[in-house]
Amino acid sequence: MKKVVILLLVGTLLITGCGKKNAKNIINDFSNKVNNTKSYSLKGNMEIYADEETFTYSIEADFMKDNFYKVTMVNQTNNHEQVLLRNSEAVYVITPSLNKSFKFQSEWPDNSSQSYLLKAITTDLKNDQNSSVEQIDDNYVIKSSVNYPNNPELKYQKVTLDKDGNLKKNEVYDENDALKMKVTFTSIDYNASLSEDDFKLEEYIKEEKQEEKTEDKKTCTESTCKEENAKCEGDACEKETGLLENIMYPLYIPSNTYLSTSDKVNTDNGNRVILTFGGEKNFVLVEEKASISEDFEIIPVYGDPLIVNDTYGALGANSLTWTEDNISYYLAGNDLTTNELISIGKSIRGEDITVSKEK
Repeated sequence: MKKVVILLLVGTLLITGCGKKNAKNIINDFSNKVNNTKSYSLKGNMEIYADEETFTYSIEADFMKDNFYKVTMVNQTNNHEQVLLRNSEAVYVITPSLNKSFKFQSEWPDNSSQSYLLKAITTDLKNDQNSSVEQIDDNYVIKSSVNYPNNPELKYQKVTLDKDGNLKKNEVYDENDALKMKVTFTSIDYNASLSEDDFKLEEYIKEEKQEEKTEDKKTCTESTCKEENAKCEGDACEKETGLLENIMYPLYIPSNTYLSTSDKVNTDNGNRVILTFGGEKNFVLVEEKASISEDFEIIPVYGDPLIVNDTYGALGANSLTWTEDNISYYLAGNDLTTNELISIGKSIRGEDITVSKEK
């Protein structure tokens, strides 16, 4: 009888021990699922919180082994679409509405945390030896540090898995525990049928040109016309002039730095504004109406893709280039740190403000 009781107790302990999940088991199971897949396709929504504003995107991401990536992001407010593409040649940030692309020789996405890419998420979980797991209802929430070199205020993430280990959500917080970014995953296919043809820039350009030929006129709506730098005239979108009516000033300027000159020059497409700032941190800000290229234009950049407010831009060694609300910006300054460069760029939010000039 005693032997039977002992065996029952041992069996109960074994069953309990096997059923109990700890941080290491959960992280390993999820990481193995990601690492063992040769391709995946996912869909979701991403929210970025900046001060009192929230930028919301729909996301579709494709991955294939050997570091092929294609991420399509659509701003849900203005339908602005961009594609981040990595293939065997380079990294591209494509803006279809402008018929343009930045081209990078970059380590993206491996050189930074990425809240919506599976390998990046699991890398952060693996690298943090102090990661923790909390069970909330039927979900497991894993907390780990993150690595955003160009956004150091982001400190940690909370990755939510359901009881079956399926990824549901990823939230990124700053050092003050304020939520700055949230990605909600709606579907993940770990066995997606993909090939290198799905990651070719040439194929993407060909599709865009075909669309241009078959869609000479689009039904006039506020969103479609805005994407084409146009306005509604009857039932069609009519191109607006390239004149920049308002000057946009940064809300953030480094200490002991001031606006020294503001020049407006005429161009073939309209005009261009050149703002020069002097003092301890010299820099220049160039603004002009965004133009649509007749032929697909590729702009080489030595740097990395970077989210600036509600769009992806190009971060160089001493420069930042992006297009927002149909205005193209070029910001450059050898005296600026990378953080200052990014802070100035992100502080330009399409508002006219008074900026002090040198007396």
